[in-house]
Amino acid sequence: MTTPTLRQLELLLALVSSDGIAGAGAKLGMSPSATSHALRALETALGTELIDRNAPGVSLTYTGEQIVPHVRDVFASLQLAQATALAGAELKTGLLRLGSFGASATIRVLPPLLERFKARYPGVEIVVTEKPDEQTSHDLIERRLELAAITLPKRDFDTQTLAIDELVAVLPSRHPLARLDNVPLKAMTNDPFILTRAGSQALVSRLFEKNGSRPNIRYELVQLMSILELVASGKGISVLARLALPEHYDGVVLRPISPGASRRIGLACLDESRLSPVAKAFWQETRRYHASLKHRPA
Repeated sequence: MTTPTLRQLELLLALVSSDGIAGAGAKLGMSPSATSHALRALETALGTELIDRNAPGVSLTYTGEQIVPHVRDVFASLQLAQATALAGAELKTGLLRLGSFGASATIRVLPPLLERFKARYPGVEIVVTEKPDEQTSHDLIERRLELAAITLPKRDFDTQTLAIDELVAVLPSRHPLARLDNVPLKAMTNDPFILTRAGSQALVSRLFEKNGSRPNIRYELVQLMSILELVASGKGISVLARLALPEHYDGVVLRPISPGASRRIGLACLDESRLSPVAKAFWQETRRYHASLKHRPA
C-alpha cells in the first residue's frame, strides 16, 4: 500500500458534499479525467473501493464512510500545525477565518467581539465569511472554518450563546397595525406579505404554521434592503429577525408580535479542545466578554 496524497484525501471530503464525482473534482479545480484518476489512485493506495458506483449520485461504501472522519482529522491537524506556526509568540501574528450565517451576526453580534479581540491581539488578521446557516455549519464540519456564528441549537458542535434574536413585525409607518404596541400574528395574514429567503425564513414560516396561520405571500426576497424598501413604499408587510434590522429606516416601523418567536445565535466549533491558538484565543475572549456583560450593573 502507498500513502495517499493530501489532494486525494481532499477529493474524498469533496465527494461527501457533491452530487457527482466530476462535481467534486470541479470544486478543487480538477478536470473530470484528473478527478477519476485521483479517485482510482486513492482507492489503490488504500486497498479498497470508496465509492459505490452502482448507486445514483455519490454514495460512499461502508469503508469509505468509516474513513471520512479520520481524513477530516488529518486536515484538522494540518490546520492546527499551520495556525500554530502563524500564531507566533504570544499571538503577535496569525489569521482567524470566522464564519457568519447572516446580517444578525455580521452586523450586530460579532462587531463588539471583533473590536475587543483586535484590541488584545492587534497583529492577528481576521477574515469574516458570510454564508447561509446551513452552508456555514457545513464549512465547520469540513474544517474550512474553525469558528462560526450560527443559529442554535446544533448538536454536532461545541457552542456558546452570543445573543437571543426576536422576530418582529415590519410595517409601513402609516399602516393601521403600526399604531399597536404589540401586533397579533393573525392580523398579519390579510395584507400582502414579503417573506424573507434569508437566515430567518424557516423561523418565520414555523411561527405561522405553529399558530395555524398562513401569510398572503406576494414576494419572496433575499435582500434585506429590498424588503425594507417595499415595506416603506406600502407594497406589503413582513416579519424579520430584530438584530438583522437597522435601528431606523424611513417609512418603516418595527413592532413585537404576539405570539412571538426567537432564536439563539451562538459561536460554534467542532471541538473546543482542538482549536488552533488563534481560534482558542477568540473562543476564550468571547467567553470573557459575555461573562463581563452578566456582571455589568443594570
